[in-house]
Amino acid sequence: MRKKWVAETKHVVGARPPLPDGVVKSAGRVLRILEYFDEIQRAANVVEIAGILKLPQSSSSALLRSLVAMGYLYFDRAARTYLPSCRVALLGNWVNSPLFVGGTALRCMEELQHKTGDAVVLAIRNGVWSQYIHVLQATSMARLQVTRGALRPLAASGTGYALLGTMEDTEVKKIAHRINAEARTGAIASVATEGLLATLGEVRRLGYAFTADLVTPGGAVLAMPLPVTDSGEALVIGLGGISEVQKKRRAELVVTMRETLAAYFPQ
Repeated sequence: MRKKWVAETKHVVGARPPLPDGVVKSAGRVLRILEYFDEIQRAANVVEIAGILKLPQSSSSALLRSLVAMGYLYFDRAARTYLPSCRVALLGNWVNSPLFVGGTALRCMEELQHKTGDAVVLAIRNGVWSQYIHVLQATSMARLQVTRGALRPLAASGTGYALLGTMEDTEVKKIAHRINAEARTGAIASVATEGLLATLGEVRRLGYAFTADLVTPGGAVLAMPLPVTDSGEALVIGLGGISEVQKKRRAELVVTMRETLAAYFPQ
């Protein structure tokens, strides 16, 4: 008898965000499915996918069958599991080629994970948020599970500070104004613009952002910017871990991160 799939119980930092307003459900769900496969890097059945992504099982089955029909997923009839095909691997391999050619950014993240044992995140700006678009989980014993796709306040997080630190103050003030406008709806916390500018001044001086217990109690992030992409989009790499551990290792982690980024992205 086939064993019933049971979800793993883990302490997860940054729940998978709901689909934004205006997103067509079927399109958003397809992308969430592909992102989930990239996160787990193994085959999965419809029960697991529907449960983790909180989707109706009937809708999940229909979407998975469609992806199989289009050649993006392979279906193992014996195991009744799905796995991305090579066609998925070819999508987007032309985007930002100087930064990602040969897997440069991803190999850099893997080396940081190996050297530090910490979770490594790649983040971009998404409106008034910093979003983790790729995550390598920590390998150390004391660790937090970080969710790919998680959103962090742009003006109140380590990766957010690192992203804003790449911008001019005039642009930062416009973003702060937008954040405060959205704060009136309760969608995000307001920000003190002058305090934010002072924080970013320190971030630029140091060349990195370090925050502890700011977004997640007990969690800390050290973040540094990567070279700007062809499209002008800023990205940052961050190391995430237990705040008390990160505080003690801060100087060591800064050196490791600087040396690793310099090796992969020489100026």
